[in-house]
Amino acid sequence: MMLRRVSPLSKLISAAKPSLLLNQVAYGLSFLEAFSTDALKPAEAGTVSKARTPIINFVLGGPGVGKGTQCTRIAETFGFTHLSVGDLLRKEISSNTEYGAMILETITKGKIVASEVTVKLLKTAIESNETDRFLIDGFPRSEENRVAYEQIIGIEPEVVLFFDCDEEEMLKRVLHRNQGRVDDNIDTTMQRLRVFEAYTLPVIRYYSQKGKLHKINAIGTEDEIFERVRPIFAT
Repeated sequence: MMLRRVSPLSKLISAAKPSLLLNQVAYGLSFLEAFSTDALKPAEAGTVSKARTPIINFVLGGPGVGKGTQCTRIAETFGFTHLSVGDLLRKEISSNTEYGAMILETITKGKIVASEVTVKLLKTAIESNETDRFLIDGFPRSEENRVAYEQIIGIEPEVVLFFDCDEEEMLKRVLHRNQGRVDDNIDTTMQRLRVFEAYTLPVIRYYSQKGKLHKINAIGTEDEIFERVRPIFAT
């Protein structure tokens, strides 16, 4: 299979035209609507049931970029709780819940799980955890994810990390990590890369415009990449 060589996503952000972004958002909303279980209803901001408002940080990046590895290092070093959206979804599948079959079908196709389902799983995980400092890994993956989060949870993220890496390197990492995941095959990974490029671009642009985005070069050793992250949380 011939892989097309692409620039890191950060270059696509700066080159993207507003009309393209609007088209991507509109397409993403109509695409994801098919997987929604109920219409999202507005909620008051900050509806998580905890004594203190949690500190939320989002971590974004394509498949195989190393988000999970770096989140583990960040959590251990700076005292955060690492919540992986992918792990929450896979746990839901293995628990045979009402959403499990739908989630399995969706991620096997390399698509994005309905936002309401994902955000409710996140809300439950945050509320059931005794800590109040979180790294949310792999979220939000789309504008619909972001809007649903704001409606259901409503806590503004303090930091949004974006691990930036070229497509060929991400594909190589996914196919060599051998974690036994149902979506770690070449066809699904290529679809995940297309979905990531189409739907995450507006999210990254949104948080960049709000001054919350920190772009990290994800090429290098685990230690080298972590040293690029450290100053963001050490201040």
